[in-house]
Amino acid sequence: MSFVLLALVALATAAPVDTAFSTIRADENQPFWTGLPDAATFDRSIERRLSQARQTLERLLSVKGRRTVANTLEPYDRILRDLDGAGGEAGVIAVVHPDSAMRSVAEAAKRRVEMLSTEITLDRRLFDALQAIDTTGADGVTRYYVERTLRDFRLAGVALDDGTRAKVKALRDELVQAGQLFNRNIVNDVRQVTVASPTELEGLPPDFIASHSPGPDGKVVLTTDYPDAFPVFDYARSDDLRRRMRVAFDSRGYPVNMALLDRLVAKRAELAKLLGFASWADYATADKMVRSAAHASAFLDQVAEASAPAAAREYDILLERKRRDDPSATVVNRWERNYLLELLRREKYRFDSQRTRPYFAYDSVKQGLLDLSAQLFGVTFKRMKNPPVWHQSVEGYEMFEDGKLAGRFYLDMHPRPGKFKHAAQYDIRTGVAGARLPEAALLCNLPGGSPGDPGLMGHEDLVTFFHEFGHLIHTLLGGRQRWVGLGPSKVEWDFIEAPSQMLEEWTWDPQVLARFARHYQTGEPIPTDLVRQMKQASELGRALQLRQQLAYARLSLSLYDRPPSEVNTDSITMATTRTYTPFPPVPDTHYQASFSHLDAYSAIYYTYMWSLVIAKDMFSRFDRDDLLGPGPARRYRDSILRPGGSAPVAVLLARYLERPFNFDAWRRWLDTGE
Repeated sequence: MSFVLLALVALATAAPVDTAFSTIRADENQPFWTGLPDAATFDRSIERRLSQARQTLERLLSVKGRRTVANTLEPYDRILRDLDGAGGEAGVIAVVHPDSAMRSVAEAAKRRVEMLSTEITLDRRLFDALQAIDTTGADGVTRYYVERTLRDFRLAGVALDDGTRAKVKALRDELVQAGQLFNRNIVNDVRQVTVASPTELEGLPPDFIASHSPGPDGKVVLTTDYPDAFPVFDYARSDDLRRRMRVAFDSRGYPVNMALLDRLVAKRAELAKLLGFASWADYATADKMVRSAAHASAFLDQVAEASAPAAAREYDILLERKRRDDPSATVVNRWERNYLLELLRREKYRFDSQRTRPYFAYDSVKQGLLDLSAQLFGVTFKRMKNPPVWHQSVEGYEMFEDGKLAGRFYLDMHPRPGKFKHAAQYDIRTGVAGARLPEAALLCNLPGGSPGDPGLMGHEDLVTFFHEFGHLIHTLLGGRQRWVGLGPSKVEWDFIEAPSQMLEEWTWDPQVLARFARHYQTGEPIPTDLVRQMKQASELGRALQLRQQLAYARLSLSLYDRPPSEVNTDSITMATTRTYTPFPPVPDTHYQASFSHLDAYSAIYYTYMWSLVIAKDMFSRFDRDDLLGPGPARRYRDSILRPGGSAPVAVLLARYLERPFNFDAWRRWLDTGE
């Protein structure tokens, strides 16, 4: 089946999105952490929102007579607004607060929000009320909201009998708790790699070595946090150090998360059966663009077929380079991949990625990204003075449009104990036009954050920063719908990464980088030739990286597309690694135990590649010779970002591209890098 046939959904008619953003209600305009609440106060604030949601539900259900948008849909959306705010606030505090007791309170609060959300979507009385709404005369967006809401209720199991709905609720509640524990174990499992002598750090950047002084015993202690692990993989000449870091990194969460992952797989399969689906993978894809697990699998097969020849060529190049130092070599190991790629890029393209690090100091990159986004999307950013935040390192910003406050966000960008270990944007409050500001947080683990540390980043860190900021811009610009249930996070989930992948494109442009990438000591802008060398050198390894993503995606799907009795996570992890990558599985590791997406995304990690296909197609509408031109960016903003979840993604894309989206731009990128 062709990609286009897999991708298209019905192009329903939808009214233009109302982007008016009038007076914001005072009670939903304060920064969410105002008052710096203690655990008890925070818990009470969450419970207050839950109580409000329950009271609104009772009033909605008590309505007599004809069901209308005003007396049924509006209070339903108010319920969602309370749940959204409570869940967003509890969700972010549960993974960032420095106090473990506060994190535990927030986790428990998040569970209560999820439990009530499940209870509401299984309430047959509420479903009947929503189903009875007379939408005659309503605009297209409102009609779409009602139709999609009814679909979501049906998928949740609202039509099942009382006993089965009770089982569904119990399973969902159990899955929330198991998922929280799975992720908590990853956050808390920071492993150490001890370096016996500073000579083992040879090859690593000077700023890295300077910031890792030996202890009294002469040894250097590294951790599995990103700012330590990734430079080791890229630059350490010591094969043993790279191997030990890889084993430690891919062992986080083991062994405790193995049983939890089995439990997540089994309970999701049980839930899917109760809901009438053959597998959790089929259930998880039913409301996505891809529509089914079989279609998702077919999509992965297409990507695998397209990428196989280039990946084989790249692997042969790596093996040949390794044999120059070790003529007896027959295999390239995973911990050697990045290091060999760096060697080849220096030799083949005369590009050493360490040369770019002095130009990517954290503060300069941050300001450059803010300035760039302001220019592209027609907004301004202002740093908040003494914002209420959960840690002293966190910064708060406000976004303005046409002189009016239009959103708020926080940057929590450096690692610390007990904090989320990956990189993500967290919604705190979904905005509502005329009623509530969108509020979000970026959580990353980038270099810097310590006194005197300029936070020199590799280009991959720069890409991460831009990627997550792409999510943020979508959240802020798209969080202006009339209905909170049509916010940007409500788009089909296999599109959700596309706006972030789009913004990555600006990290490769010499004109863009020259604006902010300046040497942290001399102020010299990054040389254009160096950026071009970086771009050319990046072509080597692109297919191998794509194959690694394929392995993750196939693992994600394979854990959930079959009966749990056929799932051995170690066996499937090793099989997908061997099938999609030329690098053998690393002995004595179980990286699935630290793969947090196996909970958050469950079966649908394929969405990263699906979104990438869309992102490449959307980017084809930009002028590569002038990425700073406002015209294409504003059209993208108005056609894709502003509408949030107010229409099917296929509708938004058809408006923006003036055709259905396709594979062509992605194939060009894979073949030529353009």
